[in-house]
Amino acid sequence: MELCDLAPGQRARILNMNRLSHQVRRKLMVMGLLPNSEVLFLRTAPLGDPMQIQCQGICLSMQKGLAQLIEVEPV
Repeated sequence: MELCDLAPGQRARILNMNRLSHQVRRKLMVMGLLPNSEVLFLRTAPLGDPMQIQCQGICLSMQKGLAQLIEVEPV
């Protein structure tokens, strides 16, 4: 399952971020998105992109295209 497939209010654990480029993966990891960390999908913008997630107390906005490259499992 990909991060963009979650429904608002749903929690998931990050399994794999290897499809991201090295630079993007490093930036997300600095912001707290680490493998095995839990994320909460909060909402999407009115037109569906970007989406807002919360991870370790930090809220992030992320484009759907980027979220399609992050593999998660529902918690």
